[in-house]
Amino acid sequence: MITALIADDERLMREQLETRLAKAWPELHIVARGENGFDAVRLATEHEPQIAFLDIRMPGLSGIEVAAQLDEAIHVVFVTAYDEYAVDAFERGAIDYLLKPVDPERLLRTVARLKDAVRRAAPPREGDSWGELLQRLGQQRPAGNRLQWIQASVGERLELIPVDEVLFFQSADKYTRVVRANGEALIRKPIYELVTELDPEQFWQVHRATLVNANAIRDLIRDSRGRLLVRIKGSEETLEVSRSYAHRFKQM
Repeated sequence: MITALIADDERLMREQLETRLAKAWPELHIVARGENGFDAVRLATEHEPQIAFLDIRMPGLSGIEVAAQLDEAIHVVFVTAYDEYAVDAFERGAIDYLLKPVDPERLLRTVARLKDAVRRAAPPREGDSWGELLQRLGQQRPAGNRLQWIQASVGERLELIPVDEVLFFQSADKYTRVVRANGEALIRKPIYELVTELDPEQFWQVHRATLVNANAIRDLIRDSRGRLLVRIKGSEETLEVSRSYAHRFKQM
């Protein structure tokens, strides 16, 4: 069974796409429907669909920001009214894009591409990373009031931790690890929310599950498998850098 997620803040657009997909690809199973970017990331984590149809302009996180958070095995199709964004995104890694309102004939071509990609299990993201695309399209979150303190569980007590003391954040089951030089704590806030609340110049996303304090980066190495790893000051841990975020280190 091939599974898919649809995320769009317009209910009629979600329903129209699902109806037309049912005709174009009856075997496709829609396992989740989201109304905003945060929904899309959460539902993708819960249901692990093979395909994600994402509106580019959604509340919370844009479709491109969502794509940057998803597992790299998920095939992304953007559904948007804004052709200038969709074309650029398509050229940089999405399987395809669809303009609203979705044309049934155009959808058939998209379905053919998806079937071929799923059958070949082709890596969906070649070329530039989503992170680089986010910067180019100006989709980063507005500055606003950045998070300065983290309320975290340390043993049986709650502690207020200044974000400047945090070496890195990393997803761990239902929690997020808050790692400092003198220990670690746990919070329930997921990485995709922290991305929108922390200063992106200070905290770099290096993996969909990891945010690193740029001031805490000691150096970069490659392991025997060729993976790029970040080593952190004051910690023995090494953190993997996924292909989607490797652009940050091109000049280092």
